[in-house]
Amino acid sequence: MKLRLMDILACPYDKHFPLELYILSTNYYEERDVKVKAKPLCELYCAREGKKVEELKEEPDCVYCLKEEVSEGALYCPECGRWYPIIDEIPILLPDDLRNRDEDLKFLKEHEDSLPEKIVYEGKPWALERD
Repeated sequence: MKLRLMDILACPYDKHFPLELYILSTNYYEERDVKVKAKPLCELYCAREGKKVEELKEEPDCVYCLKEEVSEGALYCPECGRWYPIIDEIPILLPDDLRNRDEDLKFLKEHEDSLPEKIVYEGKPWALERD
């Protein structure tokens, strides 16, 4: 998932923006030929800095951002408590009834020690039970 996507993603349920991003692993594509005409590239939210664009004190490194992709991680809505996995660079923002419960729980179990408790044990639509 390109970090720049965070500039437009909102929670599908309550439209909260911005979502919180928890990065588990990234890929960096050095060979990409990237040109940035104007900085910052993002209009509202810079995921690389984790701030709204209006709060940035320095010009962000947009070229680096365009070459880096989140390969695994999670998106979290602080408003409704829903979380969405990022698997193989793809954010999976499906409605609860279309999500695969077993796959989501497997994802949580695999990353139980790397993700915050609010996702692992309290997240919606499902979470792991505490031992």
